[in-house]
Amino acid sequence: MPRKLNVAIIGPGNIGTDLLYKAMRSPWLEVKLVAGIIPGSEGLLRAEALGVPTTDRGIDPILEDPRIEVVFDATGAKSHLRHAPLLREAGKTAIDLTPAAVGPYVVPAVNMEEHLQAPNINLVTCGGQATVPMVAAVSRVARVEYAEIVATIASASAGPGTRQNIDEFTQTTATALCRLGGAERGKAIIILNPAEPPILMRNTVYTLVDRAEPEPIVASIEAMVRSVQHYVPGYCLKFPPLVEGNKVITMVEVTGAGHYLPVYAGNLDIITAAAVGVAERLAMHRARREEVESRA
Repeated sequence: MPRKLNVAIIGPGNIGTDLLYKAMRSPWLEVKLVAGIIPGSEGLLRAEALGVPTTDRGIDPILEDPRIEVVFDATGAKSHLRHAPLLREAGKTAIDLTPAAVGPYVVPAVNMEEHLQAPNINLVTCGGQATVPMVAAVSRVARVEYAEIVATIASASAGPGTRQNIDEFTQTTATALCRLGGAERGKAIIILNPAEPPILMRNTVYTLVDRAEPEPIVASIEAMVRSVQHYVPGYCLKFPPLVEGNKVITMVEVTGAGHYLPVYAGNLDIITAAAVGVAERLAMHRARREEVESRA
């Protein structure tokens, strides 16, 4: 087994803590540091209890540690805009879980291999991770003139970071529907549902296509769902895709893995799972490169 990729997490909130649990389960990743800015915060205390080094000095100790190769940023869009150039200057790859949209858009099931050399990998949004694959699946077999998604999540799973970044969420997700999904125009809507008990994440994807041939469209969607399930097992079609005239309607549901967050928080689980999936792919890519270099 090649050496593990040394990673750090900045932002020990719900997303950062779930990410920590997932990264610690990975045979490819070694968490060297969890960084926050509030001394004694719940996330830092939990990381310490797990035996992971922590700091309340923010990003500075990450920048100063030459061992750290990849940094997961689980803060917020405005914070990542400050962090991104600092991480790049320090020679560290950033995996961005915020809607800052600094680096190239990456959804593992759609374009995992295209940006492994990028200094900043942008994971779009949780809604983008859930819905862009469905639009991309349709665009593989038909021209998508318009895509609109409605991401409905449990209010209980939307922390302060999510609520503060609603505008960035809708803008970044809509852009990704076009840039990665292949739609000519895109629109994103998010709904925070206060129902009790909390609902699972549900995403409705509407697409208008130039020609609607049901069999290839449905086959492409089902194949894409299987691709996403490789790293998000709780991702599934709620109902079979509906092809009606030039409209294609798809509804996907995301059940969280329950590593740290409750299973209804699939909106957070899908982006932390994508982040770990990308980091593991980076580790494999690095291991192959080092093996080739050692043989040369």
